[in-house]
Amino acid sequence: MTGDMNHIPARIGAMARAFMRSKRGNVAMMFGIALVPITVSAGVGLDYARAALARSQMSDALDAAALAVGSTPGLTSSQVSTLAQKYFNANYKGDTSHGTPTVGVGNYDTTSGSVTLNVSYVMDTAVLKAVGVKTMPVTTSTTVVWGQSKLWVALVLDNSGSMSSSGKMSALISASHQLLSTLQSASSTPGDVEVGIVPFVSVINVGKSKYQSSWIDWSDWDAAPVVGGTSVGDGFTIPKSGIAFDAYGPGDDCPFTTTVNSGWSGTSVNEDSPFGYDCVQNSTNGAGNVSTSSNNGNPVSPIPAGGNICPGVNQLAYNNDHLTRYFNGCWTSSQVKNKTIQVSSGSSATCGTFSSSNCSCSGKNNAKKCKTQQWSHNWVPNAHSTWNGCIMDRAQDYDIHNTQPSGSSGMSATNTYPSSLCLSPTVSPLGYDWNSLNSQVDNMTASGSTNQPVGLASGWQMLTPGNPYGTPSVPPNTTRYIILLSDGLNTQDRWWGNGQEGTSDDAKIDDRMDLTCTNAKADGIVIYTLYVNIGGANDSVPLQKCATDSSKYFKLTSASQISTAFATIAAQITNVRVSK
Repeated sequence: MTGDMNHIPARIGAMARAFMRSKRGNVAMMFGIALVPITVSAGVGLDYARAALARSQMSDALDAAALAVGSTPGLTSSQVSTLAQKYFNANYKGDTSHGTPTVGVGNYDTTSGSVTLNVSYVMDTAVLKAVGVKTMPVTTSTTVVWGQSKLWVALVLDNSGSMSSSGKMSALISASHQLLSTLQSASSTPGDVEVGIVPFVSVINVGKSKYQSSWIDWSDWDAAPVVGGTSVGDGFTIPKSGIAFDAYGPGDDCPFTTTVNSGWSGTSVNEDSPFGYDCVQNSTNGAGNVSTSSNNGNPVSPIPAGGNICPGVNQLAYNNDHLTRYFNGCWTSSQVKNKTIQVSSGSSATCGTFSSSNCSCSGKNNAKKCKTQQWSHNWVPNAHSTWNGCIMDRAQDYDIHNTQPSGSSGMSATNTYPSSLCLSPTVSPLGYDWNSLNSQVDNMTASGSTNQPVGLASGWQMLTPGNPYGTPSVPPNTTRYIILLSDGLNTQDRWWGNGQEGTSDDAKIDDRMDLTCTNAKADGIVIYTLYVNIGGANDSVPLQKCATDSSKYFKLTSASQISTAFATIAAQITNVRVSK
């Protein structure tokens, strides 16, 4: 660009010489008269464009300086000047070959909470110097008025297992700290800026202490497994050998399929059983100790002397690509006096897995029969206080709206994962305890599947007055933001998916997300989305569609870009507090 500008005077000179040689009338005289204004006009246009660019660059840096000064109380006039220049220098991206522009303090009023800064720069001209105009002054100013607007920001952050790769989780933690620091600096008084954090996987953790909250729906938690037959949601359950459930009591083997392999995410449950439940001892949230004793090579869980039968997980739900269901409770077994039930007959009849103290055989050959004590069973749910704190998606269509949860329409306490699969960091409601928020960021770890809708819905609830987070009424002139970051595709929610990418159920989860995003934006929520796809060329269509507009969607191809993107977002949302 500079080379082109240097050729302009030469071109004008060539045109002048051509006109001077012309023999047609008084063209030379006319051109001579017109030459000066032509040159000046060309120079003004070009040099004005350079001045406009310089002014824009100065304005951006000056806004950052004003924010820094305004958020630092108790400064003297000289300290204001020094700090303003420091922040301006750090953020100025313009030409400094002839020196850095000088920042001046026009006003600093601690009473009104405002600061006015100005900056000036003398720019060398590129063209106008040919006609004697060697420099142009460039000036701009900005005023920060604190308290004009408030910011509510919900950070909805993916904590799924894939975030452990390529340094993504450590980069997210570092970038989140920087983001919190910027947001804190944008607050001149407590409460000007409030932030909440929603770590998410396929579920979110609202904290175990919430078990007494009225908005938790315990109906799913308290429900007993269906014994025999077909049940939507609970699957098809068959006691061993098709024998009636009331044949099983203390000392007998677990009545359900109990084959155990390597386990799932460190738990001793079977992933491959075609149907039925795994029995566990001392059941809490589906977790417990599976017996290592063997029956024909298959591990079994003998029913303890106390008579408790504690089912672990409904395997059919898992094999149908639904969220694996862990049951929270046990059956107690009571003897039905003077009643027996036949468990086998014929020449090969045997008590098999039934305790010899309960079962006996009589007769010979084909007339041989084996009978055992009959039992009745009473389902006893685990105490709600044993809950691990995680919740799953709300019942449809509450899952796509911000209706306050209560009673049967509440947020179901999750009974789908044992405590070992419940993510450790809890949700941090809106607030401005910056030390606590930073500590919560440090608690984030990578584990589990991806369910962006449940995180998004929770972030929206956090920005909505009432339950489940006790959010107060929205103050006047408050802008509400959701910043949603994820590194992958939706893989598992309450109804669909098995935690693996690429299943046909992924699109169903995406549809719920699209509806939630649409409704949240209609409620006035500004949504930023970030897709961390290291080494990948594809975009995330759900995250693209969810963003308020295209400028608020970020595709990141390296972990290091998380920090840059967060800084950009922070600058944009804090600028709503700058009045010029």
